[in-house]
Amino acid sequence: MSNVLLEQADRIADEALRQGRERGFAPLTVAIMDAGGHLVVLKRADNSGIMRPQLAMAKAWGVLGMGLGGRELARRAQGAPAFFAALNTISEGRIAPVAGGALIRDAAGQAIGAIGISGDTSDNDELCLIPAVRAAGLTPDTGDPL
Repeated sequence: MSNVLLEQADRIADEALRQGRERGFAPLTVAIMDAGGHLVVLKRADNSGIMRPQLAMAKAWGVLGMGLGGRELARRAQGAPAFFAALNTISEGRIAPVAGGALIRDAAGQAIGAIGISGDTSDNDELCLIPAVRAAGLTPDTGDPL
């Protein structure tokens, strides 16, 4: 199994934080996990909220666990609330099925990790992750065609 590398994860996180600053968004927190769900990088902008690390990790962990981007997870959660309530219990609250989480795919299309961003609206969080993942030469899978 291939994994996102520390150097790639650092570059992605730095670019995501830069995107947030340039766009004038609220302070962001970025979590990047490898394909096994292990935290590789967690970076928090100054003054990012106290729960943002947990939310960012839940976005990343959820997309990895289900193999779907955050937008697709959100759609499925809307259509199957009982199933996602069970998932939330099983995962001990470590899943956040909303935008702002994406699989990170390599050139072959293999998921090598995931990113979760929290701090602004979920839509704005996602706006920062797309160019950040691309800056590392990888492809974000948000659950919607890009």
